[in-house]
Amino acid sequence: MALNMVEAINLALKEEMARDDDVVLLGEDVGREGGVFRVTEGLQQAFGAARSIDTPLAESGIVGCAFGMALMSLKPVAELQFMGFLYPAFDQIISHIGRIRNRTRGEYTAPLVIRMPYGGGIHAPEHHSESTEAILVHTPGIKVVVPATPADAHGLIKSAIRDPDPVLFLEPKRIYRAVKEEVESGEHLVPIGKAKLVREGRDVTLIAWGALVRDAQQAAEQLAEAKVEAEILDLRTLSPLDVEAVIASVKKTGRCVVAHEAPRTCGLGAELSALVMEHCLLDLLAPVERVTGFDTVMPLLKGEHFYLPDARRIVQAVRKVMNF
Repeated sequence: MALNMVEAINLALKEEMARDDDVVLLGEDVGREGGVFRVTEGLQQAFGAARSIDTPLAESGIVGCAFGMALMSLKPVAELQFMGFLYPAFDQIISHIGRIRNRTRGEYTAPLVIRMPYGGGIHAPEHHSESTEAILVHTPGIKVVVPATPADAHGLIKSAIRDPDPVLFLEPKRIYRAVKEEVESGEHLVPIGKAKLVREGRDVTLIAWGALVRDAQQAAEQLAEAKVEAEILDLRTLSPLDVEAVIASVKKTGRCVVAHEAPRTCGLGAELSALVMEHCLLDLLAPVERVTGFDTVMPLLKGEHFYLPDARRIVQAVRKVMNF
């Protein structure tokens, strides 16, 4: 069936709740209203208020309750309305959720999912367009997943719910309803930790995730007109990172451009650049280029388009490495 990302995630949640009675949703307005973006619409009506729980506006409480549920053998899926509202819950995630397996020497794990819309592009107010994935990736003990297509969103969140460890599931909201594609229902799982080769090429590797994958595809189409073949790698999982896929692609092309919305300094692009240098130095034909957000607060709606990376900036970066 042809679904957008909102519909694909909703379907996956519905299927997992029907498959496993231990799967429980909680968050601000996830029940009666179906969530701020209507991702959980209809699930409280289908499964009852005990399994789709409307919570107070308290992110630390939402995540803390989800942690307690996970320790008691439930499989909670907590929703935070925006990634910018995550900060009050960092104590729970860093101090407790990410450490519980190590703290108990494997006696306890925390099989929970924390869903949150992230990134810019919808002309939102302050704190509604954050891209702080680098902080999460830097936190041991948690997995970080970012889908770029409806089909991947469906398969990845099912894998996240079934994973024995905590998964932070970042949903690029500006492509929530941007495109529809065929989504295979049922036992269609996308493995966590495996990147996706979106497009094959021989001249340069474009590494992206979330909404930037579409910009990379648009850039690749423009570059093809100039006889430059760009290979696109969608990481899908930021932690654990598919290091082998990154190395294999860059060794093949000899050039690499990384694109992400987050600020440049200490963004995940810096780690990827270091990784490529460590493993592919003698294969590189040019330094790694990064196309990123700026080291500023995300501007409000009138300035948002100046901040966000796009296909034009990716093409410029590719031309730079091609002409090095």
